[in-house]
Amino acid sequence: MKKRLLPCLTACLLLSGCSGLPTAREMGDMALLRTLGVDPSPAGVAVTGSTGPRARGVEGEGEPALTLAADRESLSGACLAMQGQSDSFVFFGYVDQLLLGEALAEEGVQPVLDYFSRDAELGLGAQLWLVRGASARDALSAGGEQGLDARLETLQNDSEMGIANLTRTAGEAYTDLLELGCAYVPALSPAGDGGAFLREAGYGVLKGDTLAGFLEGEAARGLELLAGGPSADILDTELPSGPVSVKMTSAQTKSVLVFRGNTPSALKLTCKLEARLSEYRQRPEGEELKELRGELEDRERERIMAALDRLQTWGADCTGLGAKAGMSHPARWQGVRANWPEWFGQVPVEVTVQIGINS
Repeated sequence: MKKRLLPCLTACLLLSGCSGLPTAREMGDMALLRTLGVDPSPAGVAVTGSTGPRARGVEGEGEPALTLAADRESLSGACLAMQGQSDSFVFFGYVDQLLLGEALAEEGVQPVLDYFSRDAELGLGAQLWLVRGASARDALSAGGEQGLDARLETLQNDSEMGIANLTRTAGEAYTDLLELGCAYVPALSPAGDGGAFLREAGYGVLKGDTLAGFLEGEAARGLELLAGGPSADILDTELPSGPVSVKMTSAQTKSVLVFRGNTPSALKLTCKLEARLSEYRQRPEGEELKELRGELEDRERERIMAALDRLQTWGADCTGLGAKAGMSHPARWQGVRANWPEWFGQVPVEVTVQIGINS
């Protein structure tokens, strides 16, 4: 008898529109936010959201991006205020890009990441970007009617193919802040007329949850080597046999902590890279190949040292070199773990680079 009643009761609840059940909505009645930006505001926090041009379902295909903005005392208050700005129900469950303005990073990002970790719709799977030299609201407005979705997705896909900066999810950065006390985040900066385009601008390094500084140029490439994921890079050089172009294809860095008693006395890093000869008139052999390998190793070592110089100054081991090295000496590592930022800032670092070159 109970088995026959259960389906009937379920059907009655669904037909009656019981208040305990979610209300069904058509896709065309929803504004699906894809990108969210957060900045500080005199009111408390400034939140800006964009749907992207095709985020309102099939009926909305081809419509311009819908941009919503609200300033309130709290993130939840700003998100709620955005609901009243659209003729459609604003849904946050599709947000997969999170932009944080530089001013917010200077104040502290953890309240935003805490909110994303607790909110059932948002979550920590969104790609995280730090807007350098501008607000997240300015960056979102740079997308115009097309929004920023396509640009951010292109950067994400290019990163996966190794031809753009390393990308990070909000969850990855949040975990590093909790476990390492620091994190690196890819940075973007408005460029072009009126800031109508976003370009890569190195990496922002967070210590605690505030901005320690930025790494760009050679130092940014060095950070990528420490993290084990170089973006596509070409070395063009001239050998006696003619010009040669070499493409870096992979990198892996291992770290070892050397102790004197229970005190760290050195941090030894070994970075192994694979490279490929992409262009040459005559394939280098023998001494020429040895010379080429030496030039590559010197350049990559300088990049790593450029990154380490800044990171040690900040006491921010944002690629977890100490934690990885500590796995070989767990007892000793536990003794220095709490004070590792201070140790990291003063321990001597030895860097070895080894490169294999394939044709």
